[in-house]
Amino acid sequence: MALHIEDITKFYGTNQVLDQVNLSMQDGEFIALLGPSGSGKTSLLRIIAGLQFADGGRLSFDGEDITGVDARLRRFGMVFQSYALFEHMSVVDNVAFGLKMRPRANRPNKGEISDRVRKLLDMAEISELGERFPSQLSGGQRQRVALTRALAIEPRLLLLDEPFSALDTKVRKGLRGALRDLQKKVGIGAILVTHDQEEAFEIADRIAIMADGKIQQFDTPNNLLRSPATPFVSEFLEGMGSYHAAGAGI
Repeated sequence: MALHIEDITKFYGTNQVLDQVNLSMQDGEFIALLGPSGSGKTSLLRIIAGLQFADGGRLSFDGEDITGVDARLRRFGMVFQSYALFEHMSVVDNVAFGLKMRPRANRPNKGEISDRVRKLLDMAEISELGERFPSQLSGGQRQRVALTRALAIEPRLLLLDEPFSALDTKVRKGLRGALRDLQKKVGIGAILVTHDQEEAFEIADRIAIMADGKIQQFDTPNNLLRSPATPFVSEFLEGMGSYHAAGAGI
């Protein structure tokens, strides 16, 4: 299921935050939106999610125009930095919540919901945490639960807004691999917003470098380092050469 972004433009008042952005991703691809603060990456992700609407341009997914479609109807999973877990619910109930809230006509039965939740907890390597509450979990464990909950609803696309930025470096590195493995096992596309260059280069198939509301270059990690398209990309990625030389994630 491919996503196509065509000439997306967005203003906040008189401030233009996205300027005719174009991007296409393929089924199962992992994309990172990388750039400094104010580059437009989070605004673009929120427009893809349907949490905001563009002032111009078009979005299509799997051949369907979704430009004006409500977020609830897009069937995209969203993971935030803040986890957004229900504190009064166990891990199992948090993960099952989206399935239980489906309209009765397409809601799985209790057995199917239980089987899916247990399978996802196993895949995320947190099956032993099923009966715990969020207050009993570490930050890394809470984020694994948030990822699992987003995947439980069988989303067509997974959207991640700086999901690891509140975690310490060691935990973040461990979760990167877990996220990539989980995304591959489930077999859906994913878009990650991050300001962390190492994070983007480690887990993304392609990276869109953003600045001033535009995509400066959209390419594989290797090509970005070997052939930066603009002086901004070259300067922005300065220092990543040693990371590349070490063979980390590329």
